[in-house]
Amino acid sequence: MKIARQSKIIELVNHFVIETQEELVHRLQENGFEVTQATISRDIRDLKLTKVSIPGGKQKYAILPSKETNLSEKYIRIFKNGYSGMDRAGNMIVLKTLTGMAMAVAAAVDAMDFDEVVGCIAGDDTIFCATRTEADAIFVMERLSKVAHSQ
Repeated sequence: MKIARQSKIIELVNHFVIETQEELVHRLQENGFEVTQATISRDIRDLKLTKVSIPGGKQKYAILPSKETNLSEKYIRIFKNGYSGMDRAGNMIVLKTLTGMAMAVAAAVDAMDFDEVVGCIAGDDTIFCATRTEADAIFVMERLSKVAHSQ
């Protein structure tokens, strides 16, 4: 449940302006997660969320790009827990995930920072990941497979 909740937090923070913990609690509850502010506070600390300034003098929660091992491990864990399979069509990789996990898994793939990946589009349980060439798609699939099946 923690992985799914933290995946949803990453998705929400990446797609909405969330200014307070209370707003995050509300959004999670709208998505079927029964949480308290104390739980969210721990999740914010675990995910290393920070507040950044936005126009209008306000602040919002954000995940800052980081090469920290701890954050990378969290993304890898999210990828491994949400991933269920993949296939390729030319230079497109189609990733299948558990229901509701596609956006979080796509964020994890983006965080892996593959130069070969042009971009990812996520639905509910499917991700389309475009690469520059078929060879790039094969290379990325091999790397993702290693991540998915690593101990």
